Amino acid sequence: MLELNVKNETSRLRAVVLGTAESNGPTPKMEDCYDPKSIEHIMAGTYPNEEDMVMELNAVAAVFKKYNIEVYRPEVIKDCNQIFSRDIAFVIEDKIIEANILPHREEEVAAIDYIWNQVSEENRIILPEACHVEGGDVMPWNDYIFIGTYSGEDYSELITARTNVAAVKAIQELFPDKTVKSFELRKSNSNPKENALHLDCCFNPLGKGKAIIHKNGFLLESEYEWLVNFFGKENVFEITKEEMYEMYSNVFSISEDVIISERNFTRLNTWLREQGFVVEEVPYAEIGKQEGLLRCTTMPLYRD
Repeated sequence: MLELNVKNETSRLRAVVLGTAESNGPTPKMEDCYDPKSIEHIMAGTYPNEEDMVMELNAVAAVFKKYNIEVYRPEVIKDCNQIFSRDIAFVIEDKIIEANILPHREEEVAAIDYIWNQVSEENRIILPEACHVEGGDVMPWNDYIFIGTYSGEDYSELITARTNVAAVKAIQELFPDKTVKSFELRKSNSNPKENALHLDCCFNPLGKGKAIIHKNGFLLESEYEWLVNFFGKENVFEITKEEMYEMYSNVFSISEDVIISERNFTRLNTWLREQGFVVEEVPYAEIGKQEGLLRCTTMPLYRD
């Protein structure tokens, strides 16, 4: 059986699912895209190619190998984008929760069945159909679970709205001993600079009590302020709209003091090192063109 244990975002990682770009398929049609940034790159003729994305994911796999982390990959499905493993499932404590993701993406979930089937049955959770949730919106943080959501009346019209209030309530019921804190995110189908696709697109807690945050990603200033107060203003790295667009908040922690980050994030990486972090820089700009980065492509299974 496969043991699961994820209580937060920063404890020492031991096992992880890393997405794959193999057989990623041709550049999608605009009407088949799930986010405004991909559409922007298709229109500009700069949508990433498979070879570059395979290389970028391999760079992360090499970092995991360096730290002796067990890496699982989805089974490759022909002509299918399987890069963002965080979308399809997530682990809290010893439970794996299948995400109810966008239609047309169900086959991605089947590609990790071999992992799912190794988990004891009582720890495999499938939420009711009315609960929409993706792992990029869900962050276990010790006694808390932070969840990005959207409750506007136009929810059903926004392909960028991925996690609904029903899912927030269901997760609270699953973990009654934890405080589930939800955050209303800014959504746009057309403007990637005004769209927080997931919570990890505008916020990420780090080790040493630090965090990355982008104010405009939050619809309610009071919720943004709650987070800043929770971590302390002096511990928060505020990113600009441009930096959010480049996915600065979507880094990934291997431990309390080791972070994988994109090599072009100069301002952030300098700050992280000033705070005493070891920064493992990787090329990830091509994957970033699909409005997802390091946290989106990784799904932790076990942390100390």
